[in-house]
Amino acid sequence: MVDLVGTVAVAVWAMLPAYVPNNAAVLAGGGRPIDGGRIWGDSRLLGDGKTWRGTAVGTLVGVALAVALNALRPTAVDALGVPALPEFPPLAMGTLAFGAMLGDITASFLKRRTGRQRGAAFPVVDQLDFVVVALALTALAAPAWFGDTFTLSVLATVAVLTPALHLLTNGIAYALGVKDEPW
Repeated sequence: MVDLVGTVAVAVWAMLPAYVPNNAAVLAGGGRPIDGGRIWGDSRLLGDGKTWRGTAVGTLVGVALAVALNALRPTAVDALGVPALPEFPPLAMGTLAFGAMLGDITASFLKRRTGRQRGAAFPVVDQLDFVVVALALTALAAPAWFGDTFTLSVLATVAVLTPALHLLTNGIAYALGVKDEPW
């Protein structure tokens, strides 16, 4: 039980700088679209939902969160036996946050290419796009930290928890009127 609690704690902690940016981008949304209104084939390249401001704010919020987590990070094993949570090196801060934004932008591109409109559901891609790109960039930029932090059990936990957390937070945002669709 202790191992499971520790694994979940590390997985959530290590992914927070990637989990939060897209939500911050929605709140900061608006502004100039990244694609500048360009069309590819018969549809927009990305769409109005992917903006420079949202991408910048999302990335900055993710990095700021990582800095705050470093300041709050417990350094000793607590009474439950949860391992010390990882400290974020600067490269990991940036790649987790920006990678999450880039993953969402990539999913938008894929949605347009498959004929889906803005806000249309794209199962699995919607839930894991930001995670895959954030982890890939981080593995490239900070391989030692990535290997120490994202063990196989932590990666499996991220893969299981992320879709559930994604659906829950989007459902809450929809209920609050912040999002137009619950996915």
